[in-house]
Amino acid sequence: MTIREKTEELEHQIFSPYASFSDQSRGRDREEPQCDIRTVYQRDRDRIIHSKAFRRLKQKTQVFLIPEGDHYRTRMTHTLEVSQLARTIAKALRLNEDLVDAIALGHDLGHTPFGHAGERALDEVCPYGFAHYQQSVRVVELLEKTGEGLNLTWEVRDGILNHRTAGHPSTLEGQVVRYCDKIAYINHDIDDAERAGILKESDIPDESRRIIGDTTRKRLNTLIHDVVENSEGQDHISMSPGMETAMHDLRAFMFRSVYLNPEAKSEEGKAIRMIQELYRYYNAHPDQLPEEYQNLMKLRGEPQERVVCDYISGMTDLYSIRVYKELFVPQSWQA
Repeated sequence: MTIREKTEELEHQIFSPYASFSDQSRGRDREEPQCDIRTVYQRDRDRIIHSKAFRRLKQKTQVFLIPEGDHYRTRMTHTLEVSQLARTIAKALRLNEDLVDAIALGHDLGHTPFGHAGERALDEVCPYGFAHYQQSVRVVELLEKTGEGLNLTWEVRDGILNHRTAGHPSTLEGQVVRYCDKIAYINHDIDDAERAGILKESDIPDESRRIIGDTTRKRLNTLIHDVVENSEGQDHISMSPGMETAMHDLRAFMFRSVYLNPEAKSEEGKAIRMIQELYRYYNAHPDQLPEEYQNLMKLRGEPQERVVCDYISGMTDLYSIRVYKELFVPQSWQA
């Protein structure tokens, strides 16, 4: 018996009956030999961590565009925080931590430079629309490894696709990540907004502070405990109605105070115009796309507008600025 098979056997002994067992995965689009050490979900997690798209997350905006300071979250640190929260809940509920980890680490791989501003910019100009959760699946199915994709299991791709608020993940592990994405970004965005001087703790509504907590540590502790307590022994992941309402109210407060705050978003208009100018340029000059993207059109028949979005959405913040300068700013004007 291989180490992997022993691990799979152990899962059946210790996991909840509602967990996703590694030896019962719906599999990959392309069959491949099993690893003798790692389960399918361990392999998926490792493939995501070693992907180029994952490495680029460290230079992509979470909320604040290229902030001055080393402690603001990036898309990478957000991803790691989601993973940490999700693994805590999965362990408490005896779910498959490896599946949770893979979904969490992969859920934002398709995010654009400049966060949701970049996403809106591409969605406005691309005739096919653009959504980061769909792009994340496209990254793992097609764009990584020069058109081969990562060949992940169905359960991981389902969790990535359905991590958004309106999503409906098929596994409990995917449902855990869906909750933890919101729990993570609401709390770390409060922390970053306070660091930026846009919010003070006293600005947060009294009812939210009373129900959830008046510090980041207390809020995380309250929300995580609520998910665990309301999901233990259940065939679905949930929060208590009162706590879920309180979290939604806090999220709405963050939209009013931070996500749509002109002070926090003062540079977004510039970022949107830049992304859209890049989109228009590469649609007019597709021959200037890197070869791997041109091959998606020539060899795979992918629509040009979609491939242009693939290229731009894969850029980091700083790389997109550099490309924009090279294309549109005369050399003599560049510092």
